[in-house]
Amino acid sequence: MDQQWMDQPGNVRPGEELDEAGLKRFLSGYLPEWDHESLTIRQFPGGFSNLTYLISAGTRQAVLRRPPFGANIKSAHDMGREFRILSLLEPVYSKIPKVIAFSDDPGYIGAPFYLMEKVEGVILRGGMPREMTPAPATMAGIAHALVENLAALHKLPLKGGELESLGKPDGYAGRQVSGWGKRYFAAKTDEIPALENAIRWLSDHIPAHSAAALIHNDYKYDNLVLDPGDWTKIRAVLDWEMATVGDPLMDLGTTLGYWSTAGDPPALLALQFNPSTLPGNPSRGELIGLYEKASGKTVVDPVFYYVYGLFKIAVIAQQIYARFKQGFTKDPRFGGLIHAVRACGDMAEEAIRAGEVKG
Repeated sequence: MDQQWMDQPGNVRPGEELDEAGLKRFLSGYLPEWDHESLTIRQFPGGFSNLTYLISAGTRQAVLRRPPFGANIKSAHDMGREFRILSLLEPVYSKIPKVIAFSDDPGYIGAPFYLMEKVEGVILRGGMPREMTPAPATMAGIAHALVENLAALHKLPLKGGELESLGKPDGYAGRQVSGWGKRYFAAKTDEIPALENAIRWLSDHIPAHSAAALIHNDYKYDNLVLDPGDWTKIRAVLDWEMATVGDPLMDLGTTLGYWSTAGDPPALLALQFNPSTLPGNPSRGELIGLYEKASGKTVVDPVFYYVYGLFKIAVIAQQIYARFKQGFTKDPRFGGLIHAVRACGDMAEEAIRAGEVKG
């Protein structure tokens, strides 16, 4: 493996351009040492939520994060909160990009945003070039690193530190099921009975509270920056927009929801959420076992957490699809997301019926 697979930005997608003049004003006022007149803007291709750009000015570079166009879900796209989370993590967790600056003034680019350092490395995404695909042994090592790092995040100290203020762990599972249910119905466009049945099932099967931990809430391969010299080492974890203090098994559930396997519905596989279908990856059941070993926790009710992960991913996809239908984004990837919403509902229904996490 060489450095040709380092993650790089491409052209900015139509309709997602930044206000270059406004950004230059910000740089000249808040980062005057930057050569703001030589500004160039490129966009990173991955992700289905907040938008990410590479900002270059002379010899300096930074990554800019802003909410998606047309989004009105403040709690899910709060740039100030994401900036604060990264700031609080810096003294206790090394695998993050360092933050540079934040603005809550929409007068610059039309929305709040923040700048952070660019961490050089490799990001594994679904649909990567065949030549980039890791060998099975390497893929297995990456998967183990993913799980071990998730467990390490869940062991970060909370008591007496500012991280503890990021969430309210009491009643977390119930609030999440209720909150995501409300978001689904607010963005609903199609009738999907299986998903609505899953929402009712989750509401009736809220588990006893687990120990509180810092949780990432969107933990999957394409949010990991890997060392270009050794892909089994994680350099940074990205996309902290939904991080909070809550039930760590709910965090595992989200990862399980994204953990596609070869037998999953074609609608999900076509969207290539995760390269977890590649040889060398553990099954979903094996992933649970790896987490139990790394964390020392027992996952008592894996079906609940898996169904929750599928449900949450379905809601996120539904919200994005609704914005696509309303014309707020023209990203062609989003037009097929309604099929992923249906597939998540079908998989949740099957897991509930079978009483186990398959695949």
